[in-house]
Amino acid sequence: MEEKKPYVIAMMIQVMYAGMFVVTKAAFDHGFNTFVFIFYRQAAATLLLLPLALLLERKSVRSMSFMLLLKLFFCAFIGNTFSLNLYNVSMKFTSATVASAASNSLPVITFFLALITRMESVKLRSSSGIAKLAGVALCFAGVMVLALYKGPALNPVNHHHHLVFAGGGDATSSREEWIRGTLLMVVANVTWSMWIVLQAAVLKEFPNKMLVTATQCVFSAVQTLVVAVAAERDMARWKLRLDISLLAVLYTGLVVTGVSYYLQAWCVELKGPVFLAMSNPLCLLLTIFCSSFFLAEIVHLGSILGGILLVGGLYSVLWGKSNEMAVVDGNGDEQQIICTTSCYQFRIRDGSVGGGEDDQRQPRAGEGIHITASTSTV
Repeated sequence: MEEKKPYVIAMMIQVMYAGMFVVTKAAFDHGFNTFVFIFYRQAAATLLLLPLALLLERKSVRSMSFMLLLKLFFCAFIGNTFSLNLYNVSMKFTSATVASAASNSLPVITFFLALITRMESVKLRSSSGIAKLAGVALCFAGVMVLALYKGPALNPVNHHHHLVFAGGGDATSSREEWIRGTLLMVVANVTWSMWIVLQAAVLKEFPNKMLVTATQCVFSAVQTLVVAVAAERDMARWKLRLDISLLAVLYTGLVVTGVSYYLQAWCVELKGPVFLAMSNPLCLLLTIFCSSFFLAEIVHLGSILGGILLVGGLYSVLWGKSNEMAVVDGNGDEQQIICTTSCYQFRIRDGSVGGGEDDQRQPRAGEGIHITASTSTV
C-alpha cells in the first residue's frame, strides 16, 4: 500500500487542478469579474498560509532583509498579479480545456527562458539536447494549433442538460476572441515561467519555501486589490453569494493553493519532480470530461490536437532533463535544493564547490539553476 501512495497522491493533485479549471471557468461564465476573483483567491490563500508561516517559521522572519522583500514584491507582481489576471482573462475567451492543455507548456517555456539566460545548456550532439529542443518545437506547434485551428466540434458528454451557471463561453467565442485568448494565455505562461526563474534565484538566496510563498501571497493580495478596484468600480459585483463564485474562491484559495501545495511537496520529495510531471496529462483528460459533462462545453478537435502536441513537448523536455540529470547525479559533488511552490517544482544545483574565490564566481552555462519541473498551472 505504501508503494501506491505516490500514485494516488499524484492523481489527487491532477483531480484538484482539473476541478480548478472547471469551477473557475464556470464562475467566469456566470459573470464573476476575473480581477475581483483573483483578489479573493489571493486573499483566501493569504489567510491560510500566513498564519502557518508565522507559526512555523517565525524565527526566520527577522532574517528577511528589505532587498529580499523588494524582490518578493516584484516576484508577486510578475507571477501572481500580472500572470494570473492575464490567464483568467484569456480563459473567458477560450475554454477550460485550452487552459488545461496550455498548462503543459509551462516547463517547456521555463526551460527555454533558462536557456536564453544561460541558466540551462543544450548539447546538440546528445540525445538529451535533441529531445529538449524537440520539446520546444512541439510546444510551439501545439500553441499554434490551439490558436489557429479550432476544427470540428466534438459532441459533449452531457447531451441533455448542464449546470445553470455555465454560459457556454466556448461555444459563442468568435475566431478573433479565440485567437486573442490563446495568445494572452501564452503571454501569461511566459510571465509565469519568468517568475519561476526569478523564484529559483530568490530561493537560492533565502531557501524558506513557506515564508517566500506566504509573503508573495500577502503582496499579491494587496496588488490584486488595487487592480480589481481599478477594473471594477461597481461594489455590488464584489459581493460573494452562495453560488459558484464563492465555491471558486474557496476552492482555488484553500484547496489548490493550500492542500495541493503540501501534496506536491510530499510527492516531489518522495518520488521526484519528473514523476509528478508525468501525471500532468491526466489533468487535461479530466478537464475535457468534466467541462463537457458539467458545463456542456463544446470541445473542438483543434484543442485535442494542440493538447497532444503540448503533452508531447512536455514529455520530450522532461525525458531530456531526466537523462541529463542522471549523468550529473553520477558525479556526486554538487549540492542540490528541491524547491517547491504551490504550482511548480524544480531543482536548483549549485555548481560552486569548496571555498575561496570559486564561491564568488558566476555560474557557467549549464550550472546554476537546472529545472526538472512539473506544473499543472497557476
